Amino acid sequence: MMSDVVQVADVFDALAAAAPEIRAGFAGRRGETDDRNATGDRQIHADLHADEVLRAHFGALDGVGQYASEECESVRDLGDGPLSVTVDPLDGSSNLGANNPTGTIVGVYDAPLPASGRDLIAAAYVLYGPLTTMVAATDDGVTRYEIAPDGRREGESVSLPADPTVYGFGGRLPDWTDDFTDYARDVEDELKLRYSGAMVADVNQVLTYGGVFAYPGLRDRPEGKLRTQFEAVPMAYIVETAGGASTDGRRSLLDVRPSELHERTPVYLGNDGLVRRAERALA
Repeated sequence: MMSDVVQVADVFDALAAAAPEIRAGFAGRRGETDDRNATGDRQIHADLHADEVLRAHFGALDGVGQYASEECESVRDLGDGPLSVTVDPLDGSSNLGANNPTGTIVGVYDAPLPASGRDLIAAAYVLYGPLTTMVAATDDGVTRYEIAPDGRREGESVSLPADPTVYGFGGRLPDWTDDFTDYARDVEDELKLRYSGAMVADVNQVLTYGGVFAYPGLRDRPEGKLRTQFEAVPMAYIVETAGGASTDGRRSLLDVRPSELHERTPVYLGNDGLVRRAERALA
């Protein structure tokens, strides 16, 4: 519907406007607070600042009715708009201590939260690297934008390269299951390691060069680390729209319907052949 198109465009505009403000707030906010988020992670001041900036920008949109953040326990009602927006305000925020990349992840749903990936109508992420870039996806395709300090942006269409080059796997090797370890050893013989500790940066490498990203289920944490609603599903939507595939080990991440807002899931994203190999290895 045309109204959905306009409302999604408003969300992307708001994210592009928020990104320079979030980035400017890194200085002086790299330290930890005394607080933890809903899933027990220690929060840093930049996490809270990014959440405040995003909530203000999205809260000003008539089309957004619900806002949920990885940093907050429950969904916030912002109005009567039809869209629900989820955010990981500062993915990989611990990287700020070493001045390494971080990002922001946004999902746009046309259903109340928690919601399935099949309820997504758009998703985007911002990467705060040497440049600030935004990758935005709708059913019409994926576009990468370079965002200027004043929020202006220029974009180009993005599709996953057919020939994979890189991989990035999260978690400690001793915590991996035997099945995933065998898969990882096969992949590392073929591809170059690119892993930063920020999902946005690692998936951006996969979108740029082709390959696979995974944060698997672990021996003592079979559900993995990444949040279904805030990280896994929006990034899966972007990768699948760009021509790739996703899985939780059994099915597309877009088919996962979380029963709780902060539920976790194993994540495998990238070129279709590599994702299918992961499914076979884990079966």
